[in-house]
Amino acid sequence: MALRHSSPATSTLTTGHHGRSAAAAVVLRQPTTDPRSRFLLRARKPAAGSPAAGADTEASSRSENAVLKAAWYGSELLGIAASLLRPVPSSPEEGAAGDAEGGEAGALDRAGVVEAIKDDFARSYFVTGNLTVKAYEEDCEFADPAGSFKGLQRFKRNCTNFGSLLEKSNMKLTKWEDLEDKSIGHWRFSCVMLFPWRPILSATGYTEYYFDAESGKVCRHAENWNVPKMALLRQIFRPSRWVWEKR
Repeated sequence: MALRHSSPATSTLTTGHHGRSAAAAVVLRQPTTDPRSRFLLRARKPAAGSPAAGADTEASSRSENAVLKAAWYGSELLGIAASLLRPVPSSPEEGAAGDAEGGEAGALDRAGVVEAIKDDFARSYFVTGNLTVKAYEEDCEFADPAGSFKGLQRFKRNCTNFGSLLEKSNMKLTKWEDLEDKSIGHWRFSCVMLFPWRPILSATGYTEYYFDAESGKVCRHAENWNVPKMALLRQIFRPSRWVWEKR
């Protein structure tokens, strides 16, 4: 009686489209005996575009936003604490020096507001708080990748406090665009922070200035950074070359 010999699963694959398909079918029918293989199958990441992958991405985004908001509010509190250590202005004039006049007294039209903002860039208003207050609505919304809030005075305070945490900074307006309902200022910014490890922050970005239809003042100031949010945050914890050279 002739004995039939079954082909092992590891037999040589035949060439050609049909040969590859048949061999693949044989391999797929073989039971998985290695427990590690079963573990790897269960642990495999969900395919891109699948609901599971979308949920993971959304959860990661929420986690990053939470970290960024915590860092933002932490820096705001740190700036407030640092401001308490600054000497009190000796005169009212010195204390009011952070408010730029922005031209002659009275309201500014849109063209005047735009010129005032450009002048504010020359004064590095992001880190000095020295901006033309009458170019903005008092309840102007200020937004950035970490969140948003309303209130011109709070923005001024945060800018001034942030500047007190810097050893040096450099900010330059690189491009300006005037559109129907807003203007866009593109900028380049870098600074060295006063932390012991002297981190260097460096980024480019743009700010959108939305104008109120009636007053012509800025009613929304939205910052956008051309670097990933978490990459910018990581710069704060990276020691600069200055620290390594001192060691």
